[in-house]
Amino acid sequence: MQAFLDFVVKGLVNHPEAVSVTEVPKEGLTVYEVRMHPDDVGKVIGRQGMTINAIRSLLLAGSAKRGLRCTMEIVEDGPKGEAKPDGDRE
Repeated sequence: MQAFLDFVVKGLVNHPEAVSVTEVPKEGLTVYEVRMHPDDVGKVIGRQGMTINAIRSLLLAGSAKRGLRCTMEIVEDGPKGEAKPDGDRE
């Protein structure tokens, strides 16, 4: 699943060399944290979140087929290098 996310996200962005996907296991769920160049975040999210929701749906379907539970989060580095998950925007 990590290779799938890496392939899809790198295909969408202008700075594919800056994309990194990290697997983080949490309580029976695998969260893939995706980091990328700040200019590319909007491309991956898409209008009204359509692109990221489509990626999450494909990830969910692919992982369910393998008997896994997976999701993804976009992690943006804060002003002091602190990581903020996409749900914690200010």
